[in-house]
Amino acid sequence: MSNLPLTQKSKNAMVVSPHHAASDAGLEILKKGGNAIEATIAIASSLAIHYPHMTGIGGDAFWLIYDPEEGVSFIEGSGYSGFDVNMNLYKDLKTIPFRGKLAANSVAGAVSSWDLAYKKSKEIWQGKIDSSILVQEAVNSAYEGIVVTQSLHDTLKEKKNELIKDSCFAEIYYPNNEVPKVGELLVQEKLGKTIKTLGEKGFDDFYRGSIAKDIANDFKLKEGLITSNDLEQHTAKWQEPLQVKTSNAKIFNASAPTQGVASLMIIGLFDRWVKKLPKKNSSDHIHLLVEATKIAFKHRDKMSTAATSQELQAWLEPAYLDKLSEEIDFQKTAPWGENTAPGDTTWFGAIDSKGRVVSAIQSIYHEFGSGFTLPKTGIVWQNRGCSFSLDSTQIQSLEPHKKPFHTLNPAIALFDDGRVMAYGTMGGDGQPQTQAAIFTRYAYYDEDLQTSINNPRWLLGRTWGNSSQSLKLESRFDDEIIEYLKQKGHDVEILGELDSAVGHAGALVYYPSKKILGAFDPRSDGKASNF
Repeated sequence: MSNLPLTQKSKNAMVVSPHHAASDAGLEILKKGGNAIEATIAIASSLAIHYPHMTGIGGDAFWLIYDPEEGVSFIEGSGYSGFDVNMNLYKDLKTIPFRGKLAANSVAGAVSSWDLAYKKSKEIWQGKIDSSILVQEAVNSAYEGIVVTQSLHDTLKEKKNELIKDSCFAEIYYPNNEVPKVGELLVQEKLGKTIKTLGEKGFDDFYRGSIAKDIANDFKLKEGLITSNDLEQHTAKWQEPLQVKTSNAKIFNASAPTQGVASLMIIGLFDRWVKKLPKKNSSDHIHLLVEATKIAFKHRDKMSTAATSQELQAWLEPAYLDKLSEEIDFQKTAPWGENTAPGDTTWFGAIDSKGRVVSAIQSIYHEFGSGFTLPKTGIVWQNRGCSFSLDSTQIQSLEPHKKPFHTLNPAIALFDDGRVMAYGTMGGDGQPQTQAAIFTRYAYYDEDLQTSINNPRWLLGRTWGNSSQSLKLESRFDDEIIEYLKQKGHDVEILGELDSAVGHAGALVYYPSKKILGAFDPRSDGKASNF
């Protein structure tokens, strides 16, 4: 395809996100002398306004942070189910609804991740930029109105029957009961005021301040499930990241309650075939990663959301991966029929002038989360808790004060030659698969960074806007590749040329020479911004 973006290059600093305005917000912070953490907070808050169907302050977040002196650290910013949330609330249901008050059953942890990261910025990195400045672009855009993109319009149109049922949501996102047209301005004044207050009073105010009181009162007013105690008891935490050593890098990802272990397992299994490396983007390349995905997902689905990093790290040990790799047959596909999860998310990253790197991911789960909107604060709450099972025998069964399972997982790779790569994507169960596609293209085949994202991708199972369990391929793949995959036994389905079903990815690479490369996904509204 023509007119696809090219890799961006810089010697100073760079950010990437799935919305151009958010990328520019992060870049402005870097231009002011801000660091990678400060820029990432600016991006996160801006995305909450410009990309409300994909993310928001009513959701959860996970961060990987690389410091040349400290290495890689991990912030786990996901919320527990409410203390009063239990099976009895759903006694007449077989599954938890994904819209409405019963779907809004877990605390939103995203803002707590900003708070913990900001403390590190101030205390360790000597960050100087006030939090009110970091959220300024988000606040201004909320008050003045954002330009409705095709993606936002399409989502509001497609989900109108579900989302308009919440009158508080409809007041903001369906003005005059109409779907906002592409190019129109959409004002989110209440949400802007909430983010402004957080910038002025500090991000912890979301949990233990005036905003917390407003949130708790809003939930009570709408007979929701989250209480002031749920908010007050929540904190983001520093946890041990997971890691896997490959033939050319050490790759890090998030531990439980995320599927980060699956992302690392796929690449670890692929690396077992490095001496018999299939041709780039061939049917064997795709087949190998798809079969590795099946093995990784079988492990992930046995994972407790309370699993420790040490427990999950056992699945990433060399001897164990050696053994698992023997299950892959290049001639035929293994059985598949797993219950996979969709999800909307935003991955974003930043690299500052000192080579410090952030890989962050933030989500409200489904499009606009639960749709449950708080009348005073304008926050749309996530529905991450609809991933709980109402079957008490299942490992993901619903209990009070329990972490739901997350598809979110940001990645950082430290190459043996000194390069540092931050990468990630939205897309539910597609996240580990898209990560594997991009990383293997760049790291094993020396494909140009932006080309590794531009090129056609695939997806096994369900993801954003798609419920079938087939192996989906973008239509730009050669017919010969598609036919070979069918011959191996894959149930192939063809997507569009640049299809959001395969995610909105992004990547940044920092070289020892201080050169920075950046790439965003042409399937998104994104941008790699640098100076």
